[in-house]
Amino acid sequence: MALKRAILGHIRVPVQTLTLTLTGIKQNQQWSLCGSSLRFMSSHDDHITKEEVIERVLSVVKSFPKVDPSQVTAGVHFQKDLGLDSLDNVEIVMALEEEFKLEIPDKEADKIDSCNLAIEYISNHPMAS
Repeated sequence: MALKRAILGHIRVPVQTLTLTLTGIKQNQQWSLCGSSLRFMSSHDDHITKEEVIERVLSVVKSFPKVDPSQVTAGVHFQKDLGLDSLDNVEIVMALEEEFKLEIPDKEADKIDSCNLAIEYISNHPMAS
């Protein structure tokens, strides 16, 4: 049961809603197809772009209370460049997990000590949204 819950916790089915209407030529009436919408499912089209990841990672780091937003760039190191400590590093990774709706394992989270590493990890993560 625990294995099933763990597997189902990581499966996601993206859904996009598309509203289609047909316009009658003679009467100028709109007809709705299948109620009001059709649903298309795809596991490949829903992944976010690297540009969006960069923008959102930088936004999370800039909003951290101990950070001067003017110093934040894609290549900034949390401890060396921003003067943060290891606890701050953990808090930033937790904020990134919340922002992108994913769980980063502790071993991987310990390695994320810069914006660049966070961007690479998240942009390569299949469940990031």
